Amino acid sequence: MSTTPHSAPSPSAGDDRNLVSVDENYLAPTFEDRLRLFWAKNSRAVLAACGLVLGVILVKGGYEIYVSQRNKAVAADYAAATTDAQLKSFVAAHGDHVLGGLAQLRLADQAYSAGNYAEACTAYDKASGILKKTNFGQRARLGAAVSAVQAGAAAEGEAALKQISADLAVDKLVRAEAAYHLASLAAAAGNATEAIRLIEQTTVIDPDGQWADRASMLRTTLPASAQPAVSVEKAADPVPSVSLK
Repeated sequence: MSTTPHSAPSPSAGDDRNLVSVDENYLAPTFEDRLRLFWAKNSRAVLAACGLVLGVILVKGGYEIYVSQRNKAVAADYAAATTDAQLKSFVAAHGDHVLGGLAQLRLADQAYSAGNYAEACTAYDKASGILKKTNFGQRARLGAAVSAVQAGAAAEGEAALKQISADLAVDKLVRAEAAYHLASLAAAAGNATEAIRLIEQTTVIDPDGQWADRASMLRTTLPASAQPAVSVEKAADPVPSVSLK
């Protein structure tokens, strides 16, 4: 009896035993293969990073909305504060906000206008502490110095005015006003020489400003023969002369 030879069984449609495994050892992976391998290894880290970024965005957005709403509420309260009592309550509630500083500055101005210079000096100091180095903060700093002079603390006030006039970080308008007040004090004390020196300082700080104009008017009230004092720096550090013989 003859035996019918059997042909080799063909692989079934679902047989993947002859497929090549694609991993990091595969020599020529396609872009899709590399992407699949990366995702298999790093999917959790990628998802965690995306979640973190999304969380930061949501927190930042929520904080900005909160700040915006808070500022609107504070601005509404500031607009509604018209009496001294309301302004003081506003400052007590919002002492860390710029509008709290402006409210304190309003209280200081009102005290100064009423002739309560000691109270004004304290109020200006508080406003300066809130408003810092802003233009309003600089004005509050000047107000405190002038109020101190008016309240009888002349030495303290003049020292503060000198610091302001010499501070290059301060706006020139504020510096010029401080120098003018010092010139006025010197003129009132009968020290024409010092007054003229300070008048010249005022015009140098802000030549085209209003305080330079007022300083020029003050100069006309002083003796024409008076001359500004020689600066301490020039007197202490003369230019050396060299003689060749």
